[in-house]
Amino acid sequence: MATRLISEPGTRQRLSRERVLRTATARADAGGLEALTMRTLAEELEVAPMALYRHIANKDDLVDAMIDVVFSEIGLPAGGTDWKTAMRQRAISVYQALARHRWAIGLMESRRSPGPANLRHHDAVIGKLRAAGFSIEMSAHAYSVLDSYIYGFALTKMNLPFQTTAQVAEVAETILQPFPVNEYPNLVEFITEHAMKPDYAYADEFEYGLDLVLDGLDRVRDSS
Repeated sequence: MATRLISEPGTRQRLSRERVLRTATARADAGGLEALTMRTLAEELEVAPMALYRHIANKDDLVDAMIDVVFSEIGLPAGGTDWKTAMRQRAISVYQALARHRWAIGLMESRRSPGPANLRHHDAVIGKLRAAGFSIEMSAHAYSVLDSYIYGFALTKMNLPFQTTAQVAEVAETILQPFPVNEYPNLVEFITEHAMKPDYAYADEFEYGLDLVLDGLDRVRDSS
């Protein structure tokens, strides 16, 4: 059950667009976007549904604004750093924001009415790549490769059927149990010799892969 905001008489919080967005984002974080409707949002805020429409035009406007909240949490590429460091920091910031707001992964690039934080973010990333010597075409390629990696990794991590080493072993046994012992020797080696190590965490792969992507883009930039 969603937690309701309870106010003592005379201390009820004033309804504002910021408060609506903060509450809507928290509700989506807790239960997914499907758990968020204008009716349930109004109940959470303890107001009549029609009161929301003084601050939000409709559900699309609400989602647009929520995505802008997510973009506002992502650090922009720092002006005084080299492009690889800036893109690395930005990628990690995006990944962390998506981990906090799992519902947003498929929506970050889908909005027809993006907000100012969204536009500012894209402009800053392109500007950093252009200042580093990437052509406009190569900037597009680099941006696409980086975001494909970030969003793809975040989505994979979100849907993994395990979190701990013990769960890795349990899932592996369930998957492999119906097959002969030596049917998939390479997969068994990967699971037993790598994934089941006590210090293994799939999330650690993110920065390793990110550095490979950035090194590749650096070589292409230098050659062009």
